[in-house]
Amino acid sequence: MQTVIIVIHLMIVSVLIGAVLLQKSEGGGLGMGGGAGFMSSRGTANLLTRTTAFLAAVFFVTSMALAYLAGADRKPSSILGTAPATQSQPGGATPVVPPTSGGVLDTLKKVDEQQAPSGPQAPRSQ
Repeated sequence: MQTVIIVIHLMIVSVLIGAVLLQKSEGGGLGMGGGAGFMSSRGTANLLTRTTAFLAAVFFVTSMALAYLAGADRKPSSILGTAPATQSQPGGATPVVPPTSGGVLDTLKKVDEQQAPSGPQAPRSQ
């Protein structure tokens, strides 16, 4: 389903780009030309304006549909991994248990203190 909407979305984008480029602008753009067309300049402007508005609305709808489909499969999960130790994890992996004392910053500080200095270092504040 998502692939079908992406293909439709890309077709709308290409037609929308073409419709915008065909419109007459202050600087001329690709829409400049003589009056020897099948429609008057006013009729062409109305048709292109309405076409652009319709394509923009459909582009918005397909964008929202793609965003909804992308977020529909997600399940909320914890970044801390606080699963109880009594549950077995699939694949035989052991669950991650947060440390009982200190936090992430304390753990990083201990790791930093254990590393030997590799050269001259800037003085640290206490």
